[in-house]
Amino acid sequence: MRKLLCEIFKSSCKDEMYLYVDKAKGVTEVPELLLERFGRPVPVLTMLLTEDKKLARADAVQIMAAIDEKGFYLQLPPAKEAYLLDLYRTPTEARY
Repeated sequence: MRKLLCEIFKSSCKDEMYLYVDKAKGVTEVPELLLERFGRPVPVLTMLLTEDKKLARADAVQIMAAIDEKGFYLQLPPAKEAYLLDLYRTPTEARY
């Protein structure tokens, strides 16, 4: 079974945005433009990633493939629920 020692960073600019990289290489293969938008990478976790590892919002096989191909995997924040956006747009009236 394939294994990868993976380091996960959270973005200092965007909530719930994470960058997965090979621990041995760090962020050296992440494009400069992406790092500018990502902000300062804040270390969150180092884990041994295997193909059968269960993760909350990402697929381990896809993460490993992206790291092999590009040198990193970018996990974007989850999409906001449409009804929450509608609530945000709808003016509310305070009632006492």
